[in-house]
Amino acid sequence: MTTNKTHPDQQYVAALVANDHVLIDEIYLKFVPKVIAYICKNNGDEASARDIVQEALLTIYDQAKTKGLQLSCPFDAYFFLICKRKWLNALKKSGSKTVTIEDERLSITDDADQQALRTQQFEAQQKLYLSVLSEMGDICKKIITLGLTAASMQEVADQLDITYAYARKKKSLCITKLTQLIKQSPQYRKLYKDYY
Repeated sequence: MTTNKTHPDQQYVAALVANDHVLIDEIYLKFVPKVIAYICKNNGDEASARDIVQEALLTIYDQAKTKGLQLSCPFDAYFFLICKRKWLNALKKSGSKTVTIEDERLSITDDADQQALRTQQFEAQQKLYLSVLSEMGDICKKIITLGLTAASMQEVADQLDITYAYARKKKSLCITKLTQLIKQSPQYRKLYKDYY
């Protein structure tokens, strides 16, 4: 049985959030070459690998900022799994029929695999949320977006030049509508099927 203590490599996640150039450079020196080599061996090139690395780092950053990501495994294994899954998804989307993944044996723990899966799930949820939100009316988009960034509903009301009571009621209605639209989305059913 594994314990979910925060791993010392949490420093790399914190570095992404804090934009700590020293540790971010260390990520590029220590962990990125393995990802580039893997993708280049598996029907990719260095440019594609660098794109995957950027996407993975943005995903980790986003999850750390919004969900408070706490690593319970080495950053190396976690980062590699996220990049690997992103690359496999890219290959599937491209419709490449000659995909032959050379899967090297790594010391990847169950914790790393679980955290990478949760990150992939989080990213899919974020994309669905943003996609559905973009289709809503302007007032709902503004209230929900400001509600996530403003310190209080009073600030939201002030910024939109509406009353506090109206802002609260409208936010509640908009979130209810957003939730309904998400659950009605074919992407939601696929996401639910893939991860639950």
